[in-house]
Amino acid sequence: MKRRNQHSLPYFLLALLLSLSLFAGCSPAAGNTAATTEASVEAETESVTSETSVSETDESDTAASETAATETVSETETAQTDASETDVASSEAAPDYSDAVNWAYLETEDTEKAADVFFICPSVYGGSDDACNMSLSDMDTKESFVGAINMEKGIYDADSRFFAPYYRQIGLNVYEMPEADREPYLETAYADVRDAFLYYMENYNEGRPIVLAGFSQGADMCLRLMKDLFDDEALADQHVACYAIGWRITEEDVAEYPQLKMATGENDTGVIVSFNSEAEDVTDSLMIPEGTKTFAINPLNWKTDSTPADKSLNLGACFTDYSGEITSEIPQLTGAYIDETRGALKVPDVSPEDYPAGLSIFTDGIYHLYDYQFFYRNLQENVQTRIDAFTGA
Repeated sequence: MKRRNQHSLPYFLLALLLSLSLFAGCSPAAGNTAATTEASVEAETESVTSETSVSETDESDTAASETAATETVSETETAQTDASETDVASSEAAPDYSDAVNWAYLETEDTEKAADVFFICPSVYGGSDDACNMSLSDMDTKESFVGAINMEKGIYDADSRFFAPYYRQIGLNVYEMPEADREPYLETAYADVRDAFLYYMENYNEGRPIVLAGFSQGADMCLRLMKDLFDDEALADQHVACYAIGWRITEEDVAEYPQLKMATGENDTGVIVSFNSEAEDVTDSLMIPEGTKTFAINPLNWKTDSTPADKSLNLGACFTDYSGEITSEIPQLTGAYIDETRGALKVPDVSPEDYPAGLSIFTDGIYHLYDYQFFYRNLQENVQTRIDAFTGA
């Protein structure tokens, strides 16, 4: 049976607002942390996953996703109005991670759990004319920040304490810039992530196994941590795995930073798990520019070559809301294989009509927003597999 097209008016309103937000400019690098005009992009994910990714016959799920999209538009309009009344100095102080208010999740209890997850949130900030980095005084954005984390938290936290810092992430408008021009804003974001991780290590970790995890911008931040800090042998010895999904790792990266070891199977540890989902005809994206090749592993068969994984191996695509609740689950949604030229994860059994790109920085056929959702159950199982392998459970 052919999947119904799930688009509705709320989805198109939201897509329009997101597209408009990307035309906002930024002040020079000195203004990295200035006031926000929140585009409330719903973590690069909820804007479309809850709207388009439902089972073929479940009308109630469709209605729920339309309601969620309508609420998203309302939140966006409110945040944009509130931001016009906000004036945060460009010299906004870096967050103090000894203060619990600067953590979205700070699970210091449950010490009997096997590992810790240090999770870095994807983009929830659209950017504005005067700011390319999110202000941590923006309560609307911080609410979206927690919601975005919740959408993926269920993959990681079954046997792990969970730590997720707020940080001055870049706005989506920064991705409209040439790559070199993005770096000052990314450096502001990474400085916060680094400070948070070092504070976590010094005050909360106590020698426990560590899973690093992030999506999209969060994956970029994870890889920066790996490059910057994980050449330390003692830290590397605590490293279960880094799930850096939705960003690229090239041969040049691995050659320059030998501590970047890519996963080669389902249960190796001290490794990076990464992939970028796209349709078979895509040859260029923000994550993998044309002419670039990235490392990847297939989350269905845990192979790094082009061996196809049939959709029967897909344990369940799960589409979650901002509470983390799974609103729709589709077993065996799609298979996947790795493109030997690009290193992209090609996803053959879905269509851009049913799973649109959702943001103007992507073209249809780029399934970036669904990287976690399409392979949710397989990733959830694999996190536990690697923790068990690391701890000898």
